Amino acid sequence: MAGDPVRLGRVGDWRCGKGKAGCSGMTLLELLVALAIFAVLAAMAYGGLDAVLKADGAVRQQARDLAALQRTLAMISRDLAQIAPRTVRGAYGDEQPVLDATREGYLEWTRAGWANPAGQLRSDLQRVAYGLEGEALVRLYWSVLDRAQDSRPRRAILLEGVSGFRVRVLDASRQWREVWPRDRSAQAASSLPLAVEVRLHTERWGDVRRLIPLPGAA
Repeated sequence: MAGDPVRLGRVGDWRCGKGKAGCSGMTLLELLVALAIFAVLAAMAYGGLDAVLKADGAVRQQARDLAALQRTLAMISRDLAQIAPRTVRGAYGDEQPVLDATREGYLEWTRAGWANPAGQLRSDLQRVAYGLEGEALVRLYWSVLDRAQDSRPRRAILLEGVSGFRVRVLDASRQWREVWPRDRSAQAASSLPLAVEVRLHTERWGDVRRLIPLPGAA
């Protein structure tokens, strides 16, 4: 009725609905504690996730490095397995041996089986070489066998983090030699050893060796 005093209900009446005894809620302090706990849990979860991601990245990088090493050794083995008994002429007309291991950290030879999908007028023989440039092992090849003074090799980086590349050969008397051929005679230039041992000193894998027997060696 008009003029009657207004009766105010309890706070619980309009917050939780009439007829209820009351309602439960969170104080500001409880809310801050909950947020702090959530922040701690989130930080712990992020740290664990970050550790997992770093470990996964390290494993993937290790797999890539191992694959690069395996590809490099496979390429050297394939090139040596296709060695061809063909000497070549150097840039100044001097005869180069079939297999040249006379310089430290450098190996050069003639290989067969050079693919020619475009049908170009060229030989299927190819002169290839492996050597160090800085701390990278590179593969070089020439587009011609008998080179002119302006002949330049094409190069491809095969493996990085290599601080050492050494070669030794097993001759017909089964003696290891650091230099091949034994001399610069025509007979020695066209001769082949029984096998070639390649040694790489890598930053990640340490010393890696591969023994490669040569086909048709005498």
